[in-house]
Amino acid sequence: MLSHSRCFARNFSRSLSVIRQGNNALARRATTALSASHTVTFHIKHDPRSSVFQIQYFRTSVAYRDEVVTVKTPAFAESVTEGDVRWEKAVGDTVTEDEVVCEIETDKTSVQVPSPAAGVIEELLVPDGGKVEGGTPLFKLRKGGAPKVADAPKAEALAAAAPPPPSAATPPPPPSAVGPIPTTMPPVPPVPAHAMDTKPVSTIKPTAAPAGPVAQAEGGAKGTRTESRVKMNRMRLRIAQRLKEAQNTCAMLTTFNEVDMSNITEMRKFYKDAFLKKHNIKLGFMSAFVKAAAYALVDQPAVNAVIDDTTKEIVYRDYVDISVAVATPKGLVVPVIRNVEGMNFADIEKAINLLGEKARKNELAVEDMDGGTFTISNGGVFGSLFGTPIINPPQSAILGMHGIFDRPVAVGGKVEIRPMMYVALTYDHRLIDGREAVTFLRKIKSVVEDPRVLLLDM
Repeated sequence: MLSHSRCFARNFSRSLSVIRQGNNALARRATTALSASHTVTFHIKHDPRSSVFQIQYFRTSVAYRDEVVTVKTPAFAESVTEGDVRWEKAVGDTVTEDEVVCEIETDKTSVQVPSPAAGVIEELLVPDGGKVEGGTPLFKLRKGGAPKVADAPKAEALAAAAPPPPSAATPPPPPSAVGPIPTTMPPVPPVPAHAMDTKPVSTIKPTAAPAGPVAQAEGGAKGTRTESRVKMNRMRLRIAQRLKEAQNTCAMLTTFNEVDMSNITEMRKFYKDAFLKKHNIKLGFMSAFVKAAAYALVDQPAVNAVIDDTTKEIVYRDYVDISVAVATPKGLVVPVIRNVEGMNFADIEKAINLLGEKARKNELAVEDMDGGTFTISNGGVFGSLFGTPIINPPQSAILGMHGIFDRPVAVGGKVEIRPMMYVALTYDHRLIDGREAVTFLRKIKSVVEDPRVLLLDM
């Protein structure tokens, strides 16, 4: 008993000397021997009036390294109730924190589901293409764990890939059937003294080629004719449904005009460097058409209105929210630029650039595409010459832009080559008469051809 007390006193005095010297190496060595699932923390109190140290130990528990968590479907917007799951990862895949595990395709956009922590996918609770709602369990994640897959298959694969050991008695290579390589030129055959007998070409009959290889080639060419079926995603199905609803509901009519792009092209060429230097964004043609459309919508409020089929009323808006059609790999989306009537060219270009970046990165939210009183579709970026756009319900009209091409036009009684663009306005004839539609399109034409109209409010 006395020996145990002496040992305790000796160890305790060593600990006090280490603490007095400010050396924590001993403490670090002690904590390394603890279990990985627990942490021991000690607090030291020292009374300056005495030489007694009080050491208090606190035992706390931490999250286990191999904890398994269940990740659920995030909450959708109010107008979205369900979506289809498209898995980016499989069971056993290692993921990092915030890495996308799956995407949920809804009627309007795709929602990415990231991993809450680094770990390994333990189990997928929903099959690929399955329907989920908000709060549905998606997958199980083992935090910080390693996949529970035996390394035996890998070892067998490495063993199979390793070359076999060379045998002690390697047989010599068989002698080549080809003789030694000649080092001298072969003798030239002598020229015959008499001329050889010749035949006319017409008397020579062609020899038929063997049919085997040709038949095999024809059979191989026929075998390359294949087809595949791909399930339509929710966004494509919703687009098809809305476009068909527009055809069945609206009395659509299209009117056309052409715009001389000479002045706006010269203005863009003259101010593009200064515009880029001040606003840190390029000046394009889209901002001119968006601003012109907002100006024309204020001038012709019927084009900015909509019919409420439930109450049989016409809803007039005192604001202008323009939807800009953007093509993405998953379908056509129409993010909305709001309150365009109070924007200038720089504000419009920044808004278009921001929405375009979000669309390309698949980061558009439902709120970015909700609403809109008018739509502009620019098929000119793909080289379109002419087209008739379809109304984006519940709106009442849509403007279609097309490519800019040099064409001969009559200017002051002379034929000149000018950069011209065809524009088309498709409108709901139930609400908008031909007079309002043609006046609206001519207003856009006048503003784009001469932007000074905006300053003079003409």
